[in-house]
Amino acid sequence: MLESMTGYASLKGEGQGHSWTWDLRSVNAKGLDLRLRVPDWIEGLEPAVRGALSKGMARGSVNLSLRVNRDDETGALAVNVAQVEAVLAALQAVEERAMDKGISLAPSKASDLLSQRGVMEQAVDETDSKALLAAITAQLPELLASFKEMRVTEGAALEAVMSDQLEQVSDLTQQAAEAAEARREEVADTLKSNLARVLENADGVDEGRVAQELAMLAVKADVMEELDRLRAHVTAARELIAKGSPVGRKLDFLMQEFNREANTLCSKAQSVDLTRIGLDLKAVIDQMREQVQNVE
Repeated sequence: MLESMTGYASLKGEGQGHSWTWDLRSVNAKGLDLRLRVPDWIEGLEPAVRGALSKGMARGSVNLSLRVNRDDETGALAVNVAQVEAVLAALQAVEERAMDKGISLAPSKASDLLSQRGVMEQAVDETDSKALLAAITAQLPELLASFKEMRVTEGAALEAVMSDQLEQVSDLTQQAAEAAEARREEVADTLKSNLARVLENADGVDEGRVAQELAMLAVKADVMEELDRLRAHVTAARELIAKGSPVGRKLDFLMQEFNREANTLCSKAQSVDLTRIGLDLKAVIDQMREQVQNVE
């Protein structure tokens, strides 16, 4: 099955005197970009989460946040020394700046410092942290399963749209083949007429050389090779979609090949009908490429 790079999942859990909330979401990206916001006081949590995410997906810009709260509000508090130092340094800078401006500030009190965010935090001993880590990471499979389910659902929608677009490309390619066949005699007659006109109005012209040049023009006007490649690309795209994710990179490369053949078809068209079909092909291919950007 195809998987979209767009997905979302949330989950709540509790245990070891704590409750927590997961929030996991992703959008399309060229590679796998993991951005995590998890409590740093739970030792080993971030590498465990990062490893699980890396195994569960191949591409996407993924953002995961985990909020953990202690259920026992009367638990012991501890001073975050690093945060205190940061607050004091900022306070000193403000006071010095005020003095330079001739402004006198009221003396700061300890209670002012304690009210600053991050200065006071719940104390968690190493034993609690290990047990909490086990409880939290045990919920990762459920979170990732919910996340994958949404990506698969989005992938099925992408598959349906792209399958319809490939059918349009196939139909337009057949129309182009019919238009090219219809103009074949006209092109041949035009080349013969041009050859005769050149030979009538030029003395001493090498007829073989002129015929060779016109033959080259005829080859350049032939679009069957481009149409054959378009058919091959349609088959390759259908096989990749049937194979399932991760095939986004290969599909993206194939879209470039589709576009190249459509451009060449338009440049060789030399007829209103064939040009119109070529432009319709380019429009469908461009729409399909937008869908491919979301495929993992």
